[in-house]
Amino acid sequence: MNDMNDPATTVGVSSSSSTLRRVAMRHPRAILVADHERWHYTKPINPDALVEQYEVFARLVADSGVQIEWLPEIDDDLADSVFTYDPSFVVPGGAVILRPGKLLRAGEADLHERFYASIGIPVLGRIEEPGTFEGGDSFWLDNTTLAVGRGFRTNQSGIEQMADLLGPVGVTLEVYDLPYHLGPEACLHLMSVVSSLDSDLALVHTPLLPTALYQRMIEMGYTLLEAPAAEFDASLGLNLNVLAVAPRHVIAVDGFPGTLQLMRDAGCEVQTFIADELCIPCEGGPTCLTRPILRD
Repeated sequence: MNDMNDPATTVGVSSSSSTLRRVAMRHPRAILVADHERWHYTKPINPDALVEQYEVFARLVADSGVQIEWLPEIDDDLADSVFTYDPSFVVPGGAVILRPGKLLRAGEADLHERFYASIGIPVLGRIEEPGTFEGGDSFWLDNTTLAVGRGFRTNQSGIEQMADLLGPVGVTLEVYDLPYHLGPEACLHLMSVVSSLDSDLALVHTPLLPTALYQRMIEMGYTLLEAPAAEFDASLGLNLNVLAVAPRHVIAVDGFPGTLQLMRDAGCEVQTFIADELCIPCEGGPTCLTRPILRD
């Protein structure tokens, strides 16, 4: 395990499924009073149930041995800021501040930049207008290759800027176009249709998975577990959003037995939590609730 007192070993991510050591999270203060229509949530928030579900999730993360770094809680009206995966991205050597495609999330970029400064993590750069790039549109194909989804939340300018920022640290981008699906108001990220479970294992929703990415992952030796389409629809895609805290050890949303059994049959340890208030109505799952800072 890395020495958390050594600055050189406290930051760095080059995998979506290796052992998670350190993560950034934010308590769901702002979302509790959010206007669900303004934020494109499917129903009004039940604050008590949402907080209870978040606390269960946070305990699962902490009990897995992950060090949680908490972003500060202030009255900033950033309801989606509980979903810390999207406004920044961590690679070997530091963080990149992103620019969310959802305009209501714009203020989260500054929040993350201040947070990294407060805990001594270098910022390698920032995605600038007109570029947009959200963390959920990227995952690690291998230790030097980032798969990126180009769609409504991440555009070509953002991708080009990200490529320029990550090239010097030895990371290349492979870009895959996302489908229109439910349109610009909905949240369809690349990670809405593929979740890494191990370096050679992933959970996928094949009807929306870019064909070229499917072929690429098969070529690389991945086993792709095809989650039940009915559960994808019933969960608004959140059955597929699972957080790998270690290879084949994941935290997932409860209530979708076909998806859960599929992962268990593939040798995964699966822990679950009820998320019918925290995740499903708000378009963000276990992965979205975390920003990995260190994996090894």
